[in-house]
Amino acid sequence: MFRRSGGEAASPGFGAQIARFVLIGGFCALVDSGLYWLLLQGGTWVHLAKAISFIAGTTTAYFLNRRFTFTGARKGGAGQIGGFAALYTTTFFVNVGTNALMLATLSADYTWRVATAWIIAQGTATAINFVMLKWVVFREARD
Repeated sequence: MFRRSGGEAASPGFGAQIARFVLIGGFCALVDSGLYWLLLQGGTWVHLAKAISFIAGTTTAYFLNRRFTFTGARKGGAGQIGGFAALYTTTFFVNVGTNALMLATLSADYTWRVATAWIIAQGTATAINFVMLKWVVFREARD
């Protein structure tokens, strides 16, 4: 791990951050999709299942990315917590809304309808999350 002059950990390079974000995102997608399918199999209303699984997946992503991807970010504080809450509230609605839109748009006869809707919703939220986590929520202090 890199260190700054004050002894603080510096974030890995941009490429390493993307790689870590993708790996962590893959794991968190498994958390999200696994819980989603489990809830659906248990008879949970599809939109509630998506909401619950999104919250579980993104909360896991926040803590893992804070620890392993954006290590040079300022830690904690009301601004970071508020930024996280605002970002994940926004991407929650983007994710659930995109999922609902795709379910309404894709043909009911399409075998992969639910999976396709989930992938598109997840991809949209993931792209927004990386950009906002890197440059807003976990921005590094300037030396």
